[in-house]
Amino acid sequence: MTRANPSGPMAQGKVAMAILLAVVFVNLAGFGVLLPILPFYARAFHAPAWLVTWVFAAFSLGNFVAEPVWGRLSDRIGRRPILLGTIAASGLGFIALAFAPSIWAVLLIRLVMGLTTGNLSTIQGYIADITPPQQRASRIGLLGAAFALGFVAGPALGGLLARPDLGLAGYRLPLLVAGALSLAASLGAFLFVRESCARVRLGPSVNVGVARRALSHPVLARALVVTLLYTAAFAAAESTFGLWTQHRYGWGPQKLSICFVFVALTATLAQGFLTGRITRRFGEAATLAGGLAIITLTLAAQPLGQGMPRTVLLLALTVFGQALALPNVTALISRSTPDHCQGAMLGLNTALGAFARVVGPIAGGALFSLVGADAPLYAAALLVAPAILLAWQAEGAAKRRGGAAPLALKAGDPLNQIG
Repeated sequence: MTRANPSGPMAQGKVAMAILLAVVFVNLAGFGVLLPILPFYARAFHAPAWLVTWVFAAFSLGNFVAEPVWGRLSDRIGRRPILLGTIAASGLGFIALAFAPSIWAVLLIRLVMGLTTGNLSTIQGYIADITPPQQRASRIGLLGAAFALGFVAGPALGGLLARPDLGLAGYRLPLLVAGALSLAASLGAFLFVRESCARVRLGPSVNVGVARRALSHPVLARALVVTLLYTAAFAAAESTFGLWTQHRYGWGPQKLSICFVFVALTATLAQGFLTGRITRRFGEAATLAGGLAIITLTLAAQPLGQGMPRTVLLLALTVFGQALALPNVTALISRSTPDHCQGAMLGLNTALGAFARVVGPIAGGALFSLVGADAPLYAAALLVAPAILLAWQAEGAAKRRGGAAPLALKAGDPLNQIG
């Protein structure tokens, strides 16, 4: 059974996109507050390095379990209710985190937040609903810019409000601010975000069937593995970066927040103004491969130098590479997927990313503790390198299957059978 949106999803256009980006910005500003303080907040419970990275991994473990469910459910009941519920749950989770009594309670709260707040695939599905296929990479790039702007405001607030000298109590105010921002975003979504999805009642087969058919598709299979590899690498480096800067330079939340603000500004400029232009000039696969190459080189170079300017510059270049890679791998997947399966397939992709963000921090923490502070960065660079080849192979497979329209599904493709 299908109920069409009375205004038509494409007719919502720029207005719908602007409203969604505003909601995403406010929500991500709340999430960004946590970035510069999380490693130090966990350390305030006297947690060892490996357990600090488990705090990162716990959230992603919840996302891994829940993201495909939210994506599939958004295909069935619409994007709006999923957005409302998950953003509100995020706000409540931050408030609970502010009053956590132990590191084990922090781990549990982060796991529950991961289970209840995974909405990236729903947001991407919303964009797919209101955007023609040929514009999706560009608009997903705008989504990345909204994320990045949130990560400018959020870390700045987190670093400004944190008071490490007060122990655990010194982190309560930034966490409460993060919760308030997420609840404000939920209210904004309730008031202004309209439903974008023509609701389709799908069959009972959910994630296993979607995954099996995707893995038999030569474009999607490679794109999904690219997501897995580069996300695991980035998560390993990200989860240990605060510990690495503390080990090498003695940084605290304030200096780390300055670093993140500069890097987020770089990502905003890249995703808002450069990614779309570069993609139109060189194509999705070439831009994806170039972004992955930048990530590989800058991660490998990070341990080789000294000083804050060089560290921040290399991190900014790493994030610039991610700004090129993320929207293009997502667009590659979206354009290779039938419209009625967008939420499910993007949910699978996000779930793989979430799984990578479980494995990456755990491996990074183990390498940091057992091998050395630089080991996670070198390992991350090695992990991204094979993804460059896979990106080129995905482009070749797409051209062989589609000719002039390389990413359009042909009759009989496995994904035409989903649902």
